[in-house]
Amino acid sequence: MCTVCGCGAGEVRIEGASDAKGGAEQHRHDHTHDHHHDHAHHHDQHHHHYGEGEAGASVPGMSQSRMIQLEQDILSKNNAYADANRRYFQDRAIFVLNLVSSPGSGKTTLLVETLKRLSSSRKCYVIEGDQQTTNDADRIRETGVEALQINTGKGCHLDGHMVGHAVEHLSPADGGCIFIENVGNLVCPAAFDLGEAHKVAILSVTEGEDKPLKYPDMFAAADLMLLNKSDLLPHLDFDVSTAMENARKVNPNIKILTVSARTGEGLDHWLQWIEAARLMNLAGHPALSAAE
Repeated sequence: MCTVCGCGAGEVRIEGASDAKGGAEQHRHDHTHDHHHDHAHHHDQHHHHYGEGEAGASVPGMSQSRMIQLEQDILSKNNAYADANRRYFQDRAIFVLNLVSSPGSGKTTLLVETLKRLSSSRKCYVIEGDQQTTNDADRIRETGVEALQINTGKGCHLDGHMVGHAVEHLSPADGGCIFIENVGNLVCPAAFDLGEAHKVAILSVTEGEDKPLKYPDMFAAADLMLLNKSDLLPHLDFDVSTAMENARKVNPNIKILTVSARTGEGLDHWLQWIEAARLMNLAGHPALSAAE
């Protein structure tokens, strides 16, 4: 169990990479093989696994200092994996976004529409995070984009270690874009760096204007908030200006775009943001001109 969030240590399953024409081969994540992180992993060192009596904050007799130390160890190990991922992406001029939201925000539908517009001009890949099923990865593959599913079992977030293995399976081309669709959760993904260039928080207008205040860490960690399902605004009491104000209370620098996957509203601005952020992230990269 993870002491940061209390999620269980269920078996993580990573699919074999697949394109739209092929089936997905299941891969069991055994934590024992090397990959681009350049160091071996052992099952008892992964952040979800601790010895008996160290399972989390609810364990009787665990001191506050011990819990804090475990949390620091968890995040320190994750950050090492994330840094290795980031070096891999930078070396290959690969631009990576981490899409985070609560369940039902519409991020998969939004991602599908994004890929339909973007994948013709740039090689794109998707890493899907869910506790169970391959439903979202299957939807992505229908666009012709390679997608790989990570099922986290009882886990409620992706981490740098999982993403490193997923990238190894995808073998993305230099100069490409990777979209990581994180597990639907507005709490834990905020704390776990995956090596991405930016976190993008998606807030649906059906969720309420106060979500940034209720879950401030997520919106503080995000560089962009997409206010999604704007086509529903005429049918709701949702106050757009209040939602934006609340987001800026926890993150004065956050950028905000209003979008609708159904009508296409704001998608051009979203694509423009992606390209501008990509160029800024890779500015000065020696391979950038070749990747273009």
